[in-house]
Amino acid sequence: MQEIERKFLVKHTDFLQNLVGNKIVQGYLSSDPERNVRIRIKGDQAFLTIKGISNTSGTSRFEWEKVIDIKEAEELLKLCLPGVIDKTRYEIQLGNHVYEVDVFEGENKGLIIAEIELSDENEKFEKPEWLGEEVTGDVRYYNSFLVAQPFAVWSI
Repeated sequence: MQEIERKFLVKHTDFLQNLVGNKIVQGYLSSDPERNVRIRIKGDQAFLTIKGISNTSGTSRFEWEKVIDIKEAEELLKLCLPGVIDKTRYEIQLGNHVYEVDVFEGENKGLIIAEIELSDENEKFEKPEWLGEEVTGDVRYYNSFLVAQPFAVWSI
């Protein structure tokens, strides 16, 4: 139940051409950094996820997830805090790893993040040329933060 991941900005999306992504809509019942509770609809599946506080590097934290009925998820989304995450996720196999590349829409349009899950914080992995600056541990790039402070309102 431990999630270990690294996050990166994406320099360009040329590599996504001709790939099909999954539409994701998610909201938060709680966005407390010590325990956030998320409702997610991804394609034709729905999930209830609880995440704990990240370690000091931001790479690791507790994660519990269960598949739930999609109609229940739609009802739970109505109870969520204001704001919604709307994005398309592409899964890119590279070596032994899968990068999840999220192309955000709505109020977070223009933000593109790649995440890679690892089995160990120090695990080596291939870094493709489209991978940009690492933002692991930067709370501004957590989906729970982007609900309250969307990318569109950031002063860059």
